[in-house]
This record gives sequence, structure tokens and C-alpha cells, in this order.
Amino acid sequence: METTIFVLDANVFIEAKNHYYRFDLAPGFWESLIFHANNGRIESIDRVRGELERGNDELAEWIKGQFHRAFVSTDEEDVDESYRKIMEWVNTQRQFTDAAKADFARSPDGWLVAYAGAKGRTVVTHEVLKPDVKIKVPIPNVCRAFNVPFVDTFEMLQILGVRLKT
Repeated sequence: METTIFVLDANVFIEAKNHYYRFDLAPGFWESLIFHANNGRIESIDRVRGELERGNDELAEWIKGQFHRAFVSTDEEDVDESYRKIMEWVNTQRQFTDAAKADFARSPDGWLVAYAGAKGRTVVTHEVLKPDVKIKVPIPNVCRAFNVPFVDTFEMLQILGVRLKT
């Protein structure tokens, strides 16, 4: 059986910190991320790290102090090639506005999908598939176009067998 390796979108960290897994409420969530990162089951990309560290908050400090080794480089030929194909696809999609395409190009999102596709990873995001959206390029839409698997945080936790206890 193949082991799933998850690559996390910035919103996984941000939503958890701001809502259901705040640091003071659910430290076990954060400990499980570290545990599974140390065991090679969870990672994220350098461009997500940059986005999170700009937050200048408790999450940024946690990233710098506890999770920094879990970020991988996107500076690899296979990832660059995957990203180029993704951006070509995005730019040919008439459904997305020019502003949505520009936002996608500036964000880590395309790199996240490119890395996952090139390395055989599963994307973890809170974004959902939206076939008719125009003002944003959703990560799941790109994943589906490139046959990259994606799940949300809760599915990832279930697959990893995480049990949060008090």
C-alpha cells in the first residue's frame, strides 16, 4: 500500500489558528503536524512558508520555531515544468477573470499544485471545487485538471489516524 504524503496550503494553518484549532485550545493538533512532518507524512512548500512568516503573529513564530524543517523547495526542474503547464492552463481558461489569473500567478497556489503533481503528493486545502467560479482560481479546480489528489484538513487527519485528546 502506498503511503500518502500531504502538502499543506497556507489556509490549513491559518484557519486552524484563527478558528477550530487555536494554539491555546488544541495544542494536540499542532503537535500532530510536527509529529507527522518529522515522519515524512506532512510537508509544505517554501512559498507557503514565506506567506505564513509575513503574518508576524503566533503562527509565524510557530512556523519559524517548530515547523520550519517541514518546508520543501520548489526550485526543482520537475516542479518548474509542472508550474509552467499549470499557468498555461490557467491562462487559457475563459471562465476566470484576468484579475483572478493575476492573483493566482502571484500566490503560492500554483506552486503548491505543481509541487504536489511533480512529486506525487496530495494537496491539503480548505478551498473547494467550484466549476463556475470566475473571480478566483480555486486550488481544487487546478488539481482536478491535472489529476492531483486533494483533501481538506479533516480528511487528512482521518487518513493519518490523528486523535486529539484532552
